[in-house]
Amino acid sequence: MTKRLASTALTAALVGASASAPPAVASEPDSHPPLRIVVIGLTHGHVEGVLHHARDRTDIDLVGVWDPNPTLFDKFKGKYALDDGLYYDDLGAMLDETKPQAASVMTSTLGHRAAVEACAPRGVHVMVEKPLATTGADARAMAALAEQHGVHLLTNYETSWYASNRRAGEALASGEIGTLRRAVFRHGHKGPVEIGCAPEFLEWLTDPEENGAGALFDFGCYGANLMTWFMEGQRPESVTATTRRLKPGVYPRVDDDATIVLAYPSAVAVLQASWAWTHSVKETDVYAEGGSVHAGPWRAVAERDPDAQPVSRELLHPAAPMDNEWSYLRALVQGRCGVDPLSSLENNLLVVEILAAARESARTGEAVRLAD
Repeated sequence: MTKRLASTALTAALVGASASAPPAVASEPDSHPPLRIVVIGLTHGHVEGVLHHARDRTDIDLVGVWDPNPTLFDKFKGKYALDDGLYYDDLGAMLDETKPQAASVMTSTLGHRAAVEACAPRGVHVMVEKPLATTGADARAMAALAEQHGVHLLTNYETSWYASNRRAGEALASGEIGTLRRAVFRHGHKGPVEIGCAPEFLEWLTDPEENGAGALFDFGCYGANLMTWFMEGQRPESVTATTRRLKPGVYPRVDDDATIVLAYPSAVAVLQASWAWTHSVKETDVYAEGGSVHAGPWRAVAERDPDAQPVSRELLHPAAPMDNEWSYLRALVQGRCGVDPLSSLENNLLVVEILAAARESARTGEAVRLAD
Protein backbone atom coordinates (compact mmCIF):
# COMPACT_ATOMS: atom_id res chain seq x y z
CA MET A 1 0.00 0.00 0.00
CA THR A 2 1.23 3.47 -0.81
CA LYS A 3 -0.12 6.33 1.19
CA ARG A 4 1.10 9.78 0.28
CA LEU A 5 2.47 11.55 3.32
CA ALA A 6 2.06 15.27 3.51
CA SER A 7 1.43 18.27 5.36
CA THR A 8 -39.16 12.08 3.80
CA ALA A 9 -41.90 13.96 2.80
CA LEU A 10 -41.05 16.97 0.68
CA THR A 11 -43.45 19.87 0.27
CA ALA A 12 -43.21 21.85 -2.97
CA ALA A 13 -44.25 25.50 -2.96
CA LEU A 14 -44.16 28.39 -5.36
CA VAL A 15 -41.12 30.66 -5.57
CA GLY A 16 -40.00 33.28 -8.07
CA ALA A 17 -36.42 32.06 -8.51
CA SER A 18 -35.17 30.58 -11.78
CA ALA A 19 -35.60 26.84 -12.21
CA SER A 20 -32.92 26.49 -14.86
CA ALA A 21 -30.20 25.31 -12.50
CA PRO A 22 -29.86 23.87 -8.99
CA PRO A 23 -29.40 26.41 -6.21
CA ALA A 24 -26.11 26.71 -4.38
CA VAL A 25 -25.88 24.26 -1.50
CA ALA A 26 -24.41 25.31 1.81
CA SER A 27 -23.54 23.32 4.90
CA GLU A 28 -26.43 22.44 7.15
CA PRO A 29 -26.66 24.99 9.99
CA ASP A 30 -26.83 22.47 12.80
CA SER A 31 -24.76 21.09 15.64
CA HIS A 32 -24.48 17.52 14.34
CA PRO A 33 -20.97 16.25 13.64
CA PRO A 34 -19.68 16.08 10.08
CA LEU A 35 -19.94 12.84 8.14
CA ARG A 36 -16.66 10.96 7.82
CA ILE A 37 -16.58 9.87 4.20
CA VAL A 38 -14.20 8.30 1.73
CA VAL A 39 -14.28 8.36 -2.04
CA ILE A 40 -13.79 5.04 -3.81
CA GLY A 41 -12.71 5.57 -7.41
CA LEU A 42 -12.01 8.67 -9.46
CA THR A 43 -13.13 7.55 -12.92
CA HIS A 44 -16.77 8.64 -12.71
CA GLY A 45 -17.45 12.15 -13.95
CA HIS A 46 -19.76 12.75 -10.99
CA VAL A 47 -16.80 12.50 -8.59
CA GLU A 48 -16.25 16.22 -8.96
CA GLY A 49 -19.55 16.75 -7.15
CA VAL A 50 -18.44 15.07 -3.94
CA LEU A 51 -14.96 16.63 -4.12
CA HIS A 52 -16.51 20.06 -4.57
CA HIS A 53 -18.83 19.62 -1.60
CA ALA A 54 -16.08 18.17 0.58
CA ARG A 55 -13.96 21.24 -0.17
CA ASP A 56 -16.67 23.83 0.45
CA ARG A 57 -18.80 22.33 3.23
CA THR A 58 -18.19 21.75 6.92
CA ASP A 59 -20.71 18.91 7.30
CA ILE A 60 -18.58 16.51 5.23
CA ASP A 61 -15.16 15.34 6.41
CA LEU A 62 -13.30 13.68 3.54
CA VAL A 63 -10.82 11.30 5.16
CA GLY A 64 -9.57 9.21 2.24
CA VAL A 65 -9.56 8.80 -1.54
CA TRP A 66 -8.81 5.50 -3.28
CA ASP A 67 -8.03 4.85 -6.90
CA PRO A 68 -5.40 2.51 -8.35
CA ASN A 69 -4.18 5.32 -10.62
CA PRO A 70 -2.35 8.06 -8.68
CA THR A 71 -2.34 10.37 -11.70
CA LEU A 72 -6.11 10.76 -11.34
CA PHE A 73 -5.64 11.96 -7.78
CA ASP A 74 -3.05 14.43 -9.03
CA LYS A 75 -5.56 15.65 -11.63
CA PHE A 76 -8.00 16.74 -8.94
CA LYS A 77 -5.58 17.64 -6.16
CA GLY A 78 -5.11 21.31 -6.93
CA LYS A 79 -8.66 22.06 -8.02
CA TYR A 80 -10.20 20.64 -4.86
CA ALA A 81 -7.39 21.34 -2.36
CA LEU A 82 -6.76 17.66 -1.68
CA ASP A 83 -3.94 16.90 0.69
CA ASP A 84 -1.53 14.21 -0.50
CA GLY A 85 -2.22 12.31 2.70
CA LEU A 86 -5.75 11.55 1.56
CA TYR A 87 -4.59 9.27 -1.26
CA TYR A 88 -4.47 5.47 -0.99
CA ASP A 89 -3.85 2.84 -3.62
CA ASP A 90 -4.96 0.05 -1.25
CA LEU A 91 -8.71 0.10 -0.63
CA GLY A 92 -8.72 -2.17 2.41
CA ALA A 93 -5.93 -0.22 4.07
CA MET A 94 -7.77 3.05 3.51
CA LEU A 95 -10.94 1.73 5.10
CA ASP A 96 -9.07 0.21 8.05
CA GLU A 97 -6.95 3.30 8.74
CA THR A 98 -9.51 6.06 8.19
CA LYS A 99 -12.54 4.28 9.67
CA PRO A 100 -15.14 6.18 7.65
CA GLN A 101 -18.85 6.13 8.29
CA ALA A 102 -19.74 6.09 4.62
CA ALA A 103 -18.26 5.71 1.16
CA SER A 104 -19.10 7.49 -2.07
CA VAL A 105 -18.40 5.04 -4.88
CA MET A 106 -17.22 6.69 -8.11
CA THR A 107 -15.96 3.68 -10.04
CA SER A 108 -17.47 2.10 -13.13
CA THR A 109 -20.84 0.48 -12.49
CA LEU A 110 -19.17 -2.93 -12.71
CA GLY A 111 -16.86 -1.84 -9.87
CA HIS A 112 -19.71 -1.30 -7.41
CA ARG A 113 -19.73 -4.88 -6.20
CA ALA A 114 -16.05 -4.86 -5.22
CA ALA A 115 -16.58 -1.61 -3.30
CA VAL A 116 -19.49 -3.10 -1.34
CA GLU A 117 -17.48 -6.26 -0.68
CA ALA A 118 -14.80 -4.09 0.92
CA CYS A 119 -17.09 -1.71 2.79
CA ALA A 120 -19.98 -3.81 4.12
CA PRO A 121 -17.95 -6.21 6.34
CA ARG A 122 -16.30 -3.14 7.88
CA GLY A 123 -19.65 -1.54 8.70
CA VAL A 124 -19.25 1.27 6.19
CA HIS A 125 -22.42 2.56 4.55
CA VAL A 126 -22.25 2.85 0.76
CA MET A 127 -23.70 5.25 -1.77
CA VAL A 128 -23.12 4.34 -5.43
CA GLU A 129 -23.90 6.41 -8.48
CA LYS A 130 -26.75 5.16 -10.63
CA PRO A 131 -27.48 2.41 -11.52
CA LEU A 132 -26.81 -0.04 -8.70
CA ALA A 133 -25.17 -2.75 -10.82
CA THR A 134 -24.75 -4.09 -14.35
CA THR A 135 -26.34 -7.49 -13.61
CA GLY A 136 -28.98 -8.92 -11.35
CA ALA A 137 -26.43 -11.33 -9.87
CA ASP A 138 -24.17 -8.48 -8.76
CA ALA A 139 -27.11 -6.48 -7.42
CA ARG A 140 -28.37 -9.40 -5.34
CA ALA A 141 -24.91 -10.19 -4.00
CA MET A 142 -24.44 -6.58 -2.94
CA ALA A 143 -27.85 -6.51 -1.29
CA ALA A 144 -27.07 -9.69 0.64
CA LEU A 145 -23.83 -8.18 1.95
CA ALA A 146 -25.57 -4.99 3.03
CA GLU A 147 -28.27 -6.95 4.85
CA GLN A 148 -25.76 -9.31 6.46
CA HIS A 149 -23.66 -6.48 7.86
CA GLY A 150 -26.45 -4.02 8.61
CA VAL A 151 -25.30 -1.18 6.37
CA HIS A 152 -27.18 1.08 4.02
CA LEU A 153 -26.62 0.51 0.30
CA LEU A 154 -27.98 3.51 -1.56
CA THR A 155 -28.12 4.52 -5.21
CA ASN A 156 -27.87 8.19 -6.09
CA TYR A 157 -29.64 9.87 -9.01
CA GLU A 158 -29.50 13.59 -9.75
CA THR A 159 -33.23 13.46 -10.43
CA SER A 160 -33.94 12.35 -6.85
CA TRP A 161 -33.30 15.94 -5.79
CA TYR A 162 -35.67 17.52 -8.33
CA ALA A 163 -38.60 19.19 -6.57
CA SER A 164 -40.51 18.64 -9.81
CA ASN A 165 -40.28 14.85 -9.60
CA ARG A 166 -41.27 14.97 -5.94
CA ARG A 167 -44.32 16.99 -6.89
CA ALA A 168 -45.31 14.42 -9.51
CA GLY A 169 -44.93 11.64 -6.95
CA GLU A 170 -46.91 13.57 -4.38
CA ALA A 171 -49.77 14.22 -6.84
CA LEU A 172 -50.00 10.49 -7.55
CA ALA A 173 -49.53 9.19 -4.00
CA SER A 174 -52.14 11.53 -2.56
CA GLY A 175 -54.72 10.57 -5.16
CA GLU A 176 -54.95 14.21 -6.21
CA ILE A 177 -54.80 13.35 -9.92
CA GLY A 178 -56.17 9.84 -9.70
CA THR A 179 -54.77 6.61 -11.10
CA LEU A 180 -51.60 6.72 -13.16
CA ARG A 181 -52.18 5.48 -16.70
CA ARG A 182 -49.15 6.55 -18.68
CA ALA A 183 -45.69 7.98 -17.99
CA VAL A 184 -43.01 9.17 -20.40
CA PHE A 185 -39.42 9.71 -19.34
CA ARG A 186 -36.86 11.54 -21.48
CA HIS A 187 -33.28 11.42 -20.24
CA GLY A 188 -29.94 12.01 -21.88
CA HIS A 189 -27.78 14.50 -23.74
CA LYS A 190 -25.77 14.90 -26.96
CA GLY A 191 -23.46 12.07 -25.94
CA PRO A 192 -20.52 11.65 -23.53
CA VAL A 193 -17.99 12.33 -26.28
CA GLU A 194 -19.92 15.33 -27.56
CA ILE A 195 -20.23 16.97 -24.12
CA GLY A 196 -16.55 16.42 -23.33
CA CYS A 197 -16.49 13.66 -20.71
CA ALA A 198 -12.99 12.90 -19.45
CA PRO A 199 -11.04 10.00 -21.04
CA GLU A 200 -11.13 7.90 -17.87
CA PHE A 201 -14.92 8.28 -17.77
CA LEU A 202 -15.38 7.52 -21.47
CA GLU A 203 -13.22 4.42 -21.19
CA TRP A 204 -15.72 2.55 -19.07
CA LEU A 205 -18.91 4.39 -20.04
CA THR A 206 -18.55 3.07 -23.60
CA ASP A 207 -17.60 -0.45 -22.48
CA PRO A 208 -20.57 -2.87 -22.49
CA GLU A 209 -19.15 -4.87 -19.57
CA GLU A 210 -18.15 -1.98 -17.33
CA ASN A 211 -21.31 0.05 -17.96
CA GLY A 212 -23.78 -2.77 -18.65
CA ALA A 213 -24.74 -1.19 -21.99
CA GLY A 214 -24.59 2.33 -23.41
CA ALA A 215 -27.40 4.87 -23.17
CA LEU A 216 -29.74 2.02 -22.19
CA PHE A 217 -28.14 1.75 -18.76
CA ASP A 218 -26.70 5.26 -18.47
CA PHE A 219 -30.05 7.00 -18.90
CA GLY A 220 -32.68 4.25 -18.92
CA CYS A 221 -32.14 3.86 -15.20
CA TYR A 222 -33.70 7.26 -14.40
CA GLY A 223 -37.13 6.38 -15.75
CA ALA A 224 -36.98 2.88 -14.25
CA ASN A 225 -36.19 4.39 -10.84
CA LEU A 226 -38.95 7.00 -10.98
CA MET A 227 -41.59 4.67 -12.40
CA THR A 228 -40.85 2.07 -9.73
CA TRP A 229 -41.45 4.79 -7.14
CA PHE A 230 -44.62 6.04 -8.83
CA MET A 231 -45.92 2.45 -8.93
CA GLU A 232 -45.03 1.89 -5.26
CA GLY A 233 -42.64 -0.94 -6.07
CA GLN A 234 -44.95 -2.86 -8.39
CA ARG A 235 -43.11 -4.97 -10.94
CA PRO A 236 -43.97 -4.48 -14.60
CA GLU A 237 -45.46 -7.51 -16.30
CA SER A 238 -43.15 -7.15 -19.27
CA VAL A 239 -40.24 -5.14 -20.59
CA THR A 240 -39.75 -4.42 -24.30
CA ALA A 241 -36.78 -2.48 -25.63
CA THR A 242 -35.10 -1.42 -28.82
CA THR A 243 -31.61 0.03 -29.08
CA ARG A 244 -29.72 1.74 -31.88
CA ARG A 245 -26.22 2.82 -32.75
CA LEU A 246 -27.07 6.08 -34.42
CA LYS A 247 -23.43 7.18 -34.32
CA PRO A 248 -21.43 3.96 -34.81
CA GLY A 249 -18.30 5.89 -35.66
CA VAL A 250 -18.41 7.50 -32.22
CA TYR A 251 -19.87 4.61 -30.17
CA PRO A 252 -18.96 1.37 -31.97
CA ARG A 253 -19.33 -0.91 -28.92
CA VAL A 254 -22.54 0.20 -27.22
CA ASP A 255 -25.99 1.57 -28.00
CA ASP A 256 -26.37 5.34 -28.08
CA ASP A 257 -30.17 5.37 -28.20
CA ALA A 258 -32.73 3.20 -26.41
CA THR A 259 -36.50 3.04 -25.99
CA ILE A 260 -37.90 0.89 -23.19
CA VAL A 261 -41.59 0.11 -22.68
CA LEU A 262 -42.77 -1.12 -19.28
CA ALA A 263 -46.23 -2.72 -19.23
CA TYR A 264 -48.23 -2.88 -15.98
CA PRO A 265 -51.78 -4.16 -15.52
CA SER A 266 -53.15 -0.62 -15.32
CA ALA A 267 -50.39 1.60 -16.75
CA VAL A 268 -47.62 1.86 -19.28
CA ALA A 269 -44.28 3.68 -19.17
CA VAL A 270 -42.04 4.73 -22.04
CA LEU A 271 -38.38 5.35 -21.19
CA GLN A 272 -36.49 7.33 -23.82
CA ALA A 273 -32.75 7.16 -23.11
CA SER A 274 -30.33 8.65 -25.57
CA TRP A 275 -26.88 10.04 -26.29
CA ALA A 276 -28.36 11.66 -29.39
CA TRP A 277 -30.56 14.46 -28.05
CA THR A 278 -29.87 17.94 -29.36
CA HIS A 279 -29.56 19.17 -25.76
CA SER A 280 -29.38 17.84 -22.23
CA VAL A 281 -32.77 16.60 -21.09
CA LYS A 282 -34.17 15.16 -17.86
CA GLU A 283 -37.96 15.40 -18.07
CA THR A 284 -40.87 13.33 -16.85
CA ASP A 285 -44.54 13.41 -17.84
CA VAL A 286 -47.18 11.55 -15.86
CA TYR A 287 -50.73 11.20 -17.16
CA ALA A 288 -53.43 10.12 -14.73
CA GLU A 289 -57.20 9.92 -14.92
CA GLY A 290 -57.64 13.27 -13.18
CA GLY A 291 -54.75 15.31 -14.52
CA SER A 292 -51.14 15.36 -15.62
CA VAL A 293 -47.82 16.69 -14.39
CA HIS A 294 -44.81 17.69 -16.46
CA ALA A 295 -41.69 17.55 -14.26
CA GLY A 296 -38.83 19.48 -15.79
CA PRO A 297 -35.31 19.93 -14.44
CA TRP A 298 -35.00 20.80 -10.76
CA ARG A 299 -37.94 23.08 -9.84
CA ALA A 300 -39.81 23.49 -13.13
CA VAL A 301 -43.27 21.94 -13.22
CA ALA A 302 -46.44 22.28 -15.31
CA GLU A 303 -49.75 20.78 -14.24
CA ARG A 304 -53.05 20.53 -16.05
CA ASP A 305 -56.55 19.27 -15.43
CA PRO A 306 -58.25 17.23 -18.16
CA ASP A 307 -58.95 19.35 -21.25
CA ALA A 308 -57.43 22.44 -19.61
CA GLN A 309 -54.36 24.49 -20.37
CA PRO A 310 -51.17 23.67 -18.42
CA VAL A 311 -50.24 25.89 -15.50
CA SER A 312 -46.48 26.33 -15.16
CA ARG A 313 -44.75 27.22 -11.93
CA GLU A 314 -41.47 27.02 -10.11
CA LEU A 315 -41.09 25.15 -6.85
CA LEU A 316 -39.01 25.68 -3.77
CA HIS A 317 -35.91 23.52 -3.62
CA PRO A 318 -36.44 20.74 -1.04
CA ALA A 319 -35.41 21.59 2.50
CA ALA A 320 -32.43 20.00 4.22
CA PRO A 321 -31.60 17.23 4.70
CA MET A 322 -33.51 16.16 1.58
CA ASP A 323 -32.01 18.86 -0.62
CA ASN A 324 -29.00 16.89 -1.88
CA GLU A 325 -27.35 13.50 -1.56
CA TRP A 326 -24.71 14.51 0.97
CA SER A 327 -27.07 16.15 3.47
CA TYR A 328 -29.34 13.13 3.11
CA LEU A 329 -26.54 10.58 3.54
CA ARG A 330 -25.27 12.38 6.63
CA ALA A 331 -28.72 12.56 8.22
CA LEU A 332 -29.45 8.92 7.41
CA VAL A 333 -26.18 7.65 8.87
CA GLN A 334 -26.76 9.76 11.97
CA GLY A 335 -30.29 8.37 12.36
CA ARG A 336 -32.07 11.66 11.67
CA CYS A 337 -34.09 10.46 8.67
CA GLY A 338 -35.23 7.25 7.06
CA VAL A 339 -34.25 5.70 3.74
CA ASP A 340 -35.71 7.64 0.84
CA PRO A 341 -37.54 5.32 -1.58
CA LEU A 342 -35.71 6.61 -4.66
CA SER A 343 -32.32 5.61 -3.26
CA SER A 344 -33.57 2.46 -1.56
CA LEU A 345 -32.23 -1.02 -2.18
CA GLU A 346 -35.72 -2.37 -2.91
CA ASN A 347 -36.30 0.15 -5.66
CA ASN A 348 -32.89 -0.23 -7.22
CA LEU A 349 -32.86 -4.01 -7.24
CA LEU A 350 -35.94 -3.78 -9.43
CA VAL A 351 -34.30 -1.07 -11.56
CA VAL A 352 -31.42 -3.44 -12.35
CA GLU A 353 -33.89 -6.23 -13.14
CA ILE A 354 -35.74 -3.91 -15.54
CA LEU A 355 -32.52 -2.79 -17.24
CA ALA A 356 -31.25 -6.35 -17.60
CA ALA A 357 -34.59 -7.37 -19.12
CA ALA A 358 -34.43 -4.40 -21.49
CA ARG A 359 -30.93 -5.40 -22.57
CA GLU A 360 -32.17 -8.93 -23.28
CA SER A 361 -35.24 -7.69 -25.11
CA ALA A 362 -33.09 -5.48 -27.34
CA ARG A 363 -30.84 -8.46 -28.05
CA THR A 364 -33.61 -10.89 -28.94
CA GLY A 365 -36.24 -8.56 -30.34
CA GLU A 366 -38.80 -10.08 -27.98
CA ALA A 367 -40.62 -8.78 -24.89
CA VAL A 368 -39.25 -10.12 -21.62
CA ARG A 369 -41.81 -11.12 -19.01
CA LEU A 370 -40.76 -10.61 -15.40
CA ALA A 371 -41.41 -13.37 -12.93
CA ASP A 372 -44.01 -12.72 -10.25
